[in-house]
Amino acid sequence: MNDDFSRRGFLRAAALAAAPTLLPADPAVAAEELPDFPTDVALYRSAYRNWVGEITADGLWACAPDGPEQVLDVVNWAWRHGRRVRARGSSHGWSPLTITPDTASDAPVLLVDTASGLTGLSQESPTSVRAGTGVTLEALLTYLEERGLGVTAAPAPGNLTLGGALAVDAHGTAVPARGEERPAGHTYGSLSNLVLSLTAVVWDEGGGAYVLRTYDRDEADCAALLTHLGRALVTEVVLRVGANSNLRCVSRTDIPADELFAAPGAEGRTLAGFLDRAGRVEAIWFAFTEFPWLKVWSVSPTRPLTSRHVRTPYNYPFSDSVPTPVADLVGRMVSDGAWYLAPVLGNAQYDVAALGLVATLSADIWGPSKNTLLYLRPTTLRIATNGYSVLTGRDQVQRVVAEFTAFYRERLSAYADRGQFPVNGSVEIRVTGLDEPADVGVEGARPPLLSALAPRGDRPEWDTAVWLNILTLPGTPHAEAFLSQMERFLLRTFDGEYAMTRVEWSKGWAYTRAAAWSDGEVLGAVVPGTFGEEAWGEARAVLDRLDPHGVFGNAFLDRLLR
Repeated sequence: MNDDFSRRGFLRAAALAAAPTLLPADPAVAAEELPDFPTDVALYRSAYRNWVGEITADGLWACAPDGPEQVLDVVNWAWRHGRRVRARGSSHGWSPLTITPDTASDAPVLLVDTASGLTGLSQESPTSVRAGTGVTLEALLTYLEERGLGVTAAPAPGNLTLGGALAVDAHGTAVPARGEERPAGHTYGSLSNLVLSLTAVVWDEGGGAYVLRTYDRDEADCAALLTHLGRALVTEVVLRVGANSNLRCVSRTDIPADELFAAPGAEGRTLAGFLDRAGRVEAIWFAFTEFPWLKVWSVSPTRPLTSRHVRTPYNYPFSDSVPTPVADLVGRMVSDGAWYLAPVLGNAQYDVAALGLVATLSADIWGPSKNTLLYLRPTTLRIATNGYSVLTGRDQVQRVVAEFTAFYRERLSAYADRGQFPVNGSVEIRVTGLDEPADVGVEGARPPLLSALAPRGDRPEWDTAVWLNILTLPGTPHAEAFLSQMERFLLRTFDGEYAMTRVEWSKGWAYTRAAAWSDGEVLGAVVPGTFGEEAWGEARAVLDRLDPHGVFGNAFLDRLLR
């Protein structure tokens, strides 16, 4: 067997994305290829790997500034020498927002690693914190927890850098439970909605150079920078935060999908029912299984008798690493082309979760918010995913979920009947509020223009977003065709009547039958249309004006934001 495609080779290759290969720069070569590069900035050759290794490049020039001033020096150097700057954090993403799949090792691209130098943390006030954009979410949340502060929701991986999270409006899962009042300093929207001010590298026409400038939340230009997709470089932010909460997280694997995702009005244990009672849910439904893994978080100031007190995050060790039965199945599918094993893999993943919750006493856990919100390590199985946000009213959430899951199940069965198995991972469903600018408590605060959670002024009844993801191993045959059908269903069904579909920037979208991020109509018309011509045009104009030389960008962003 070719080791490149064996189980061991597959898992090893996936793990490379967690830590890029760094090679010291040869001074003579650097002087020739990067003349006059700032001498006080660490420079090296580096590979780039995204989360699943589908977007890779070897031997790119990269640097590690030790602070905002060095970032500024690097950007001005890149502008003068015709290079494009791409900020790199943890590379935990899927879409080509950092580099494109065809980026060659000799491309005029310079990676700027933020996680080495832009990591400052300080408390600005009792309700705000200043943070460098290279700090990880785990470090940020730990810092807040030590001071009695926290956030309502956050993405599951703690290794994400704050800058990367803000660039793509990263989110968790939370809406207010019935009767719950939003605590001061918190939001049910994305992390971008917590920004009070930010400092970015922008072009100064008068000075004829790039400069560092700070934008407050009530400034018009700030609205475009809050979720900038990598079309800008933000070095530091001030975040609005509030009192920390203790959260209880109860996991269940005993509710059938037909019941949890039933049509509106059905009796039983429905997703909307759990939302009403707790406000914070996540459903992970492994392919070809009948019982999703449901997580329900609830605010609980004191520990319930049945809950285990957790003092650290990542409390599902069975999902942090790839168990041998799952790894063996993945290896057979990838190396031998045994994609028909998808139902076996789905059931193996369900069994691992159901048994693991019991064996590790993690079915009912309680503790400071960070310790239940962060649960995904970089050692988990690397898998490809699409992503969409469906904006709707809170009273329509069950309808959205029911229609989506019914179509997904029907299509998956139809493919299987033809001997095709395009999905071997899971469906993941989360529910959040929108990015209401009033949450930050700043008069005149603007919503993030390009956040998938930006409210629609013409649809004030849309106060909720349902996040939908389908996960499958990279390289799975027929996956793109299947995901293209799912995308067209979402755009056709949630077309603005009672709900509307937006893409999740960091994931897969704009599918043709052959590839993601390739459908010209979705890229050129559908995606801008979901934000509205005025908002899309304003964001594009601001980003172009702040970077008229296109230093921050790549070919994909050029096409998307043309």
